[in-house]
Amino acid sequence: MAEIKKNIGEIEIPPLIVEDIKREVKNIPDFTEKLGKSLNKNTTDLVQIILTASFFLEGSDIHIEPEPDRAKFRLRVDGVLHDVFYFDRELYKKLISRLKLLSGLKLNVTSRPQDGRFSIFIEGTSIEIRTSIIPAERGESLVIRILNPKWVVTMADLGLREDLMETFKKEIQKPNGMIICTGPTGSGKTTTLYAFLKEISNPEIKIITIEDPIEYHLEGVSQTQVDEKKGYDFANGLRAIVRQDPDVILIGEIRDLETSQIALQAALTGHLVLSTVHTNDAAGTIARLQALGEKPANIAPAINMAIGQRLVREVCPDCFELKEATNEELENFQKSFEYINKEKVKIPEAKPGIKIPHAKGCRNCNFTGYKGRIGIFEAFVVDDEMERFILNSPSIIDMKELAIKKGMVLLREDGLIKVLNGITTIDEVERVAGQREEIVT
Repeated sequence: MAEIKKNIGEIEIPPLIVEDIKREVKNIPDFTEKLGKSLNKNTTDLVQIILTASFFLEGSDIHIEPEPDRAKFRLRVDGVLHDVFYFDRELYKKLISRLKLLSGLKLNVTSRPQDGRFSIFIEGTSIEIRTSIIPAERGESLVIRILNPKWVVTMADLGLREDLMETFKKEIQKPNGMIICTGPTGSGKTTTLYAFLKEISNPEIKIITIEDPIEYHLEGVSQTQVDEKKGYDFANGLRAIVRQDPDVILIGEIRDLETSQIALQAALTGHLVLSTVHTNDAAGTIARLQALGEKPANIAPAINMAIGQRLVREVCPDCFELKEATNEELENFQKSFEYINKEKVKIPEAKPGIKIPHAKGCRNCNFTGYKGRIGIFEAFVVDDEMERFILNSPSIIDMKELAIKKGMVLLREDGLIKVLNGITTIDEVERVAGQREEIVT
């Protein structure tokens, strides 16, 4: 079946393939079975089946990894990789060539990394596809990122506690200063910042972004993309952006001192700046900026709020079980919540007899017990006391202690509140946020 070209770099998946996938592929085992039946199809159709099924299963990344006599195909769903299928070497080479061609990559280059992109069009929706290929020991290893537009959410969809929602809404309405979101790759930082932009976007303000790459297109927002080959990096782009009379600037990531300096200066001169840095938690934000070479005297007055976040899987609504919390689990809840101001943060009472969710597993959730993800957060606002504290170059531990004293709820505890609210499990929270630590107050 021939593919339909809509625009340059955009391919429409034929309706027959879409309907076939929607009817036959409901989970990973179905996907495996479908691929086994499709091996006699031409490479174009097989690629369309792979992309379409991965999209409808809400996969975020496709991995094709060469092995000695075959290639493994894996799909990341809800942050976890699943083995889907093994292709023989001949078919693997055809798939790689086809995907390189679609992505605008050089077919004869196999000894160095390449990055590309294209779009697929399914039922009226355009989905961006990003490809990354690197040379591996037994061939080329390919990763495809599927940028599903449904993952652009509102603040109401982030999973914020009531008190955090109130704080975030207050901070994003400020006319200047910087809000920094932290966490590892894949923790939902960009999704959170996009939700902020959707909340504040209106015809009266100008919002400009500089991203690497643009992940999702936002209505009413001027989005620009880094192109280092042409000299348009974060620092150069940011210099140009501040001359465009913006009210709000989103910087995809602060990676170096030059970008940090321009961003902080913009935050101090009448712009609201949103950005991300790679660090483990909210308390590490200041130390990370200092590690880039920035001075506390520049950081302290510019930062409005630092956010740390992760994503936890939600229990599958079709198969989760509610079980009475054990004495050990009740004690875990009580000790974890000791430092939290219960007047400001609403926490369901962890009392004997309370039931909490446990993952079970069914065909609708790929037998994992989980379906979908939601954020867990920690955040602190920089007030006058915090600003003076930052000027003394505090350690991350000291920074965390002061933030906790001022009301910050840590990632793990925010996750446990979601357990009591029936959203996720203790096992999942501890997998993502770790075990309980002693809190000094």
